[in-house]
This record gives sequence, structure tokens and C-alpha cells, in this order.
Amino acid sequence: MSIKLDGKKLSLEIEKRLNEYISINKKIAKRAPGLAVIRIGEDPASGVYVNNKEKACLRVGIKSFIFHLKDNVEQKEVEKLIDKLNFDEDIDGMLLQLPIPKKFDEQKLISHINSNKDVDGLNEINIGKLVKNETAMRSCTPAGIINLLRSQNITIKGKKIVVIGRSLLVGKPLSLMLLNLNGTVTMTHSKTLNLNKVCKEADILIAAAGKPNLVDSTFVKEGAVVIDVGIHRLKSSDKNKSRLCGDVLLEDVIPKVFAYTPVPGGVGPMTVTMLLVNTIFSWQKQFGLSSALNDLMP
Repeated sequence: MSIKLDGKKLSLEIEKRLNEYISINKKIAKRAPGLAVIRIGEDPASGVYVNNKEKACLRVGIKSFIFHLKDNVEQKEVEKLIDKLNFDEDIDGMLLQLPIPKKFDEQKLISHINSNKDVDGLNEINIGKLVKNETAMRSCTPAGIINLLRSQNITIKGKKIVVIGRSLLVGKPLSLMLLNLNGTVTMTHSKTLNLNKVCKEADILIAAAGKPNLVDSTFVKEGAVVIDVGIHRLKSSDKNKSRLCGDVLLEDVIPKVFAYTPVPGGVGPMTVTMLLVNTIFSWQKQFGLSSALNDLMP
């Protein structure tokens, strides 16, 4: 029987650890950790994600600072806000909620964020440190995947790992993290020839392609581990209803695999949890606090 890698369950376990850590250490720091979230415009999905992050902060004891800007704000004004937050001593972590309106230079704004506060791990300094395998903020979704694998003692060292997708948010940083942990990594993408044949060689297959139900049983070898990063809302036969699915056709794949992530409830909850971990990691460094949570950082 296949093992379900339950991200929701693991995220609650980690949150309990984070809450206890903050309760003990805020007496030393004389304040709770702080996370600033900058949202631009009225993208409805962004509103949901920001709300989820705010609730997660509340659960563990992080103080959240939400800055919701109208989409007619200018690039320079956003940069000024980021500069101000970089020097705010009550804020340990900062993120720009993506996507943002196309008129903005997204990477320039991310580059403005102090690398020590860059809890999304997207600043070029943190990406450079990942390449060099140095301690730094790690991109949240890839870090969450590593923790999911570790939670079931799934070996990375020496394993053949195939990653579908080469985005800066998931595919590239995840491939580097797995390489740093001594996995043998193949990164594939939309231009890869014979994709299903390449994937079928994987001991661990990670789908972050952004294409619903791309991966079926022909992509998966017997006994593999399959991680599904995708999340899509598809219309059902009843026009008033929709359903969530991932990049993997789970019902077709589950009978063949050793372990898998569900959608929803797999990778998603771990992404938010690792955002909290990164915020506390920054707080820990600033005040020289105990390193009791360092095992959560890939």
C-alpha cells in the first residue's frame, strides 16, 4: 500500500514546534518575530494566500504586517516601502506576494529586499548561496518538499531524481537543494524529448510543470516516490462546481508508487510552514538564539 506524504499533518507538527520555540525565546529577544507581506492590486487568489499566511503567523506567534497597495502605485513607491521595511527592526522577514501587475519590474523589487529578510529565498544573494551550498534563506516550496521526504525517511543521497519544471520558484532551487543533498538530479521541461521515458527512470519524480494531470502511470516506475507540486481548479461536468487536481493523475499513479503527495494537502501546506520557518530563522540569527530548528533548513 502506498504511503501518503501528508503535508497538512506535518505542517501542524512543525507549527507546534515553532510555537514552542517562539514562546521560549521571545523572553530573550524581548519581542516576537515579525513578517511583512506586500500585496499589490486585487488578484483574488493573492488575497486568499495572504489571509492564509496571516492566520499561520497567528497560530505560531509571529506578528504579521500586511501592506496592501493599490495597483496604481508606482514602482518607486514600492521600492521606498521595501527600503523602509529593510531597516525596521521589528521585521525579520519580508515577501512580495506574487503575482503582481505586469507594469512592475518584479525581480527588481525582489532584489530590493534585504537578503537576510528575503523569506521567499528569491533574492539573487540567497540563490547564489544555494548554488554554493551555503547557509541562507531557502525557497519555501522546495524546502517543504525536502522536509516531506525526510519525514518518512525517504533517502535522497544517491537516488535518481527527475524534476519536471525549471521555474525560479520551484524547479531550479529544488534541483539545487537535491543536488546539495547528493541526489542525482535530472531537470526536465516542456522542450525535453521523450519526457515520459526520462521520468520512468526516476526513484523520486517531482512534477512542477503547471499542467493538469500531465503525469500518468506511463511516467512512473514501480516503487517510485511521486511529489505533485501542481494545483489547478478544473470545471466539473456540473458547470456550477469545480475540483482541484495537480500535475499528476493520482488515481492512475497511486497503485504503482511507494509514496505520493495528495492534492490538496500535500506540498501546499508545507510552503506556508517553511515561510514561517524562514522568518524565525532570521529572528534566531538576529538575536543569537538556540539552533533547535536548524534541522528544518535544507
